[in-house]
Amino acid sequence: MSPTIKKKSAVKKTVKKKVAKKKVVTTRKKAAPKKVTKKSERSSSLDITSEERWKMIAVAAYHKAEKRGFLPGGELQDWAESEKEINKLLGG
Repeated sequence: MSPTIKKKSAVKKTVKKKVAKKKVVTTRKKAAPKKVTKKSERSSSLDITSEERWKMIAVAAYHKAEKRGFLPGGELQDWAESEKEINKLLGG
């Protein structure tokens, strides 16, 4: 008689992997401190210096003078109207 050979069945071992849950922490960056500037340097809530504002008014006044043919006598009115328009545009 031949000896019976028992085959060992392969047992699959299931390995449970433990996955650590990572906590997602969101933090807000602190706002940078605001720069303090003199009112004379800024004319509105925009970052426009007084020099930039002056140049904007000058260009607008030039265009008004150009439309009226550069006739003398209306320079102050051109400037005043331009200043009002620029102030309105800048929110000031």
